[in-house]
Amino acid sequence: MLYDIITNKVLVISISAWAIAQAAKILVALLQGKGLELRLFVRSGGMPSAHSAMVAALATSVGIVQGFGSALFGFATIVALIVMYDSAGVRQSVSRQSAVLNRIIRELRLKLPITRLEADLRELIGHTPFQVIVGGALGITVAWLWMEIAPM
Repeated sequence: MLYDIITNKVLVISISAWAIAQAAKILVALLQGKGLELRLFVRSGGMPSAHSAMVAALATSVGIVQGFGSALFGFATIVALIVMYDSAGVRQSVSRQSAVLNRIIRELRLKLPITRLEADLRELIGHTPFQVIVGGALGITVAWLWMEIAPM
């Protein structure tokens, strides 16, 4: 059973696309002059969208393995679209709300002891549509290249 899991190309490709996208976030931070931020490898949000890369790689590799006319490809594509929409929509709204709440908390800190207020909320939770598109394109590219280099 473990062998089947670790040799499942669709699974390995999808996880690899996620890892490549997360590593790309570290590279983007370096290029922006923010230094080496290794914690970005396990954080959500930022450029590119690792969620989008993973589900796009999933749908693409399922399409290549099962056929682009299969029900499984249709299912994987719908799930990918939902995840990508959520990344750019709902989670981006949560990011904006966190920024507003953090501003309110900062204003309250001027009047109250810091010990009475919680730590700031994470503001970088969702993705911009561009980050989702880049993540999706990355996932499709990883899946396509992987299947070309190491076909079934």
